[in-house]
Amino acid sequence: MNIQIEKLVKRFGKQVAIDIPQLNIEQGSLVGIVGNNGAGKTTLFRLILDLLKADIGHVYSNNADVSKNEDWKTYTGSFLDNRFLIDFLMPEEYFYFVGETYNMTKDVVDERLSIFSRFMNDEILGKKKYIRNFSAGNKQKIGIIAAMMIQPQVLILDEPFNFLDPSSQIEIRDMILKMNKDNGTTILISSHNLNYTTDISSHVILLEKGMIIKNMVNSPEARQELNSYFVEKASNN
Repeated sequence: MNIQIEKLVKRFGKQVAIDIPQLNIEQGSLVGIVGNNGAGKTTLFRLILDLLKADIGHVYSNNADVSKNEDWKTYTGSFLDNRFLIDFLMPEEYFYFVGETYNMTKDVVDERLSIFSRFMNDEILGKKKYIRNFSAGNKQKIGIIAAMMIQPQVLILDEPFNFLDPSSQIEIRDMILKMNKDNGTTILISSHNLNYTTDISSHVILLEKGMIIKNMVNSPEARQELNSYFVEKASNN
């Protein structure tokens, strides 16, 4: 599924959070969105997921306006932060709830959860405790697994490497790559971890103050350009 943005503007008071005249994300792309704090990465994702109302402009998923049509929800998985979780449920209950929303039986949910057994590392299922009592890292895993287990055609993850130990970061990197390669899933991720993002992305979008500064096919030259950008920003702070 492709995603198109046209004349998209979002303000918070006088501050412009997003100002993107045009953007086309082709089906099967794996797009990394990078930028310093306040660049607008999360706001952009919230607009794509119709969690925020744009002041101007439109977001289209598979040529349908996400604010006027809900078909996109049937093929889109996402995890932005812990507010996506229902933290008074146990992980199993939450996974079954998500599965039921996507017309999955418990047997299908169990089968798909088995794919993530190494990622869960025997720390999530069967613990008989509520999601709110898990560590930040395991909450992150629960949210990512719920988004991926529906086998979406579009996957949106905000800072997926946050709170995870190095082994889990490598595991989620490989899972994202596999889903993109095997299923042709259109994937958008944002991250402060520039190395992981550029390792896996086919395209990289650099945001600054809500505007696209660079939209690049990933390459050694693009990675060097990004490194130079962030080094310069750091030296000016």
